[in-house]
Amino acid sequence: MSSEQEIPKEGKYIYGIIRHAGPIEFGPIGIGKRADAVYGINYRDISAIVSNSPVIQYEARRINMTTHEKVLEEVMRQFTVLPVRFSTISEYSDDSGLLKILEQEYRKFDDLLNKMDGKKELGLKVLAHEAPMYESIVEKYDEIRTMRGKLMNLPVDKTHYQRMKIGEMVAEALKKETENYKKTILDVLTPLCDDTKINENYGEMMIINAAFLIKNISEPDFDKAVNDLDEKYGALMTFKYVGTLPPYNFVNLVIKTKGV
Repeated sequence: MSSEQEIPKEGKYIYGIIRHAGPIEFGPIGIGKRADAVYGINYRDISAIVSNSPVIQYEARRINMTTHEKVLEEVMRQFTVLPVRFSTISEYSDDSGLLKILEQEYRKFDDLLNKMDGKKELGLKVLAHEAPMYESIVEKYDEIRTMRGKLMNLPVDKTHYQRMKIGEMVAEALKKETENYKKTILDVLTPLCDDTKINENYGEMMIINAAFLIKNISEPDFDKAVNDLDEKYGALMTFKYVGTLPPYNFVNLVIKTKGV
């Protein structure tokens, strides 16, 4: 195989879609080692944000994912952005392939941009502090507290079954308490946002792993609500609050570049 055949053809890496007419550039911040310029390809009042790129499948490694996200964050400083799935590449080396896509999908992009206009995604993870949460359960559940008290000064080898039973009771109580806290927190936050996406928890100490779609004008109220919850429950749990994010959880934009 010749060296010419081994070199990947050139295409356009697509980061997102914005509402903008006319030329726009964001500097040499593109994905990959070349740091290609990121710019807009415009059709009517909508632009695809792209950079030149070899037509390859980028690995979902941290450096690549971070670059993709940083481009979107830079674009978000000025625009509402519809994020496009990682490693979406048009196989056209010029703008023609993207112009075709923008023309064909104009109505869909237009509707989504209208829906997302003036909004942002904020992320929240709430994790219980293990020792304080277990202590609060012991205080709250009389049966667990009484059983634990009886076993305190008894030999471990003689009370194996009872200790297992307490462990099961505590696990069940923890599940119940985390669900109660989750409901309480969401009851406060959900009315302040346009949409909520509850993602899967990882680990038994995670109470909430959620994304919230917020109007920009509602952000101060949402911030205050999170801070108030943190003050109220901070001894029992940690609030990891992240923003401003592209609306990854609310827009899953898959662009078909093959055959276009």
